[in-house]
Amino acid sequence: MKLPFPLAEEPDDLSREVGRKLFAGEVEFLKGVVAMSGLPPDERIEVCFAGRSNVGKSSLINAITGRKALARASNTPGRTQEINYFTLGDERYLVDLPGYGYANAPVAVVEKWQALLKQYLSGRASLRRAFVLVDSRHGIKPVDEEIMTLLDRSAVTFQVVLTKADKIKPSEYDRLLDQVRGKLSKHPAAYPELVLTSSDKGDGIATLRSIIAGIG
Repeated sequence: MKLPFPLAEEPDDLSREVGRKLFAGEVEFLKGVVAMSGLPPDERIEVCFAGRSNVGKSSLINAITGRKALARASNTPGRTQEINYFTLGDERYLVDLPGYGYANAPVAVVEKWQALLKQYLSGRASLRRAFVLVDSRHGIKPVDEEIMTLLDRSAVTFQVVLTKADKIKPSEYDRLLDQVRGKLSKHPAAYPELVLTSSDKGDGIATLRSIIAGIG
């Protein structure tokens, strides 16, 4: 019996090299956006990264791009309050979305950037896939499911990337995967494959690069 939402397999040599070359090329910060009117023209394929505050999003973006400080990693959850656009080669944008959920900021500020996040996810025609980051130590939380439901309604394909996989014991993987698979079974926009990553150890980085390189 094939499990629903299997773990993504290691890429073959060709796919690995295509992914490596994409991220070895130019990856440059383009702009930070605080309103929908500031978005660049939707002339490129976009992939975005979304996740709860402190899920390890900045560290993962830095790991896949091979740049230590491209995305600002911070011990203060909710520091990223803009939609940050990066050019990825000549044909793609990599988009870093504001962290959702708990944030150490005034309520009015949080509400403003959460509204921007929802507007972007429901109204960006060039967005090909949203990567929803989930902390391996905690699994999918209700606030993650809110974003997933928004993506369902917007018909935006999303793929779950499990972060900080090195922080849990191998014996805990089955419990984690059972919980994640059970939650995702209710979401029609969920891409039927999981990616298990560790920014510190490099696990899953080549896989994620090849997946992004293969999105057309």
